[in-house]
Amino acid sequence: LDAKLRVQMRVELKRLHERLETTAIYVTHDQVEAMTLGSRVVVMKDGWVQQVGEPLEIYGRPANKFVAGFIGSPAMNFIPVTVSEVNGAVFVEAAGLRGKVPPEKANALKPYKGQTVTLGIRPEDLRVGSGADSADLSFDAVVEVVEPLGSEILLDVAVAGQSVVCRVEPSVKAKPHEKIRLAFVPERIHFFEPKTEAVLK
Repeated sequence: LDAKLRVQMRVELKRLHERLETTAIYVTHDQVEAMTLGSRVVVMKDGWVQQVGEPLEIYGRPANKFVAGFIGSPAMNFIPVTVSEVNGAVFVEAAGLRGKVPPEKANALKPYKGQTVTLGIRPEDLRVGSGADSADLSFDAVVEVVEPLGSEILLDVAVAGQSVVCRVEPSVKAKPHEKIRLAFVPERIHFFEPKTEAVLK
């Protein structure tokens, strides 16, 4: 099916499910179908259940790095960062990035002082512009690609030696090779354990 027919088919399947008022199991490799059709979603990897929950619960509170990267389009950004502690405050840093971790996330990181963990942030949870300057976790990035989609713009930017995707309002003016200031929305940051890849909380 082409993209338009796939959307139409999802709507028809949803209507059918609601009309029948019965339990149905729908197996798909398409995370968009899983999010839009399921009242509860089971995410599996190599035959093992990774997480079970409502679509928005899985999207907002993924159990591990695999779930975080699988659910959502564009996918969650992952940045390796090193943990440090100064006077009780916890910081994370990478090339071109250093910031203070919000208190509600800091305790989970303290056992990893001096180690590298993975920071995860969704494209819509990055802020661009003047509001980013005063944020505890903010950084400079260079715009590589601008993807205007009408209702939104996707910016592919270079930070900490890798590409990060940022979803912004169409009013944001950005050009390739331009330097911009970005900040993380503190409560939307995720940290993942380096070996097990489980979310740290």
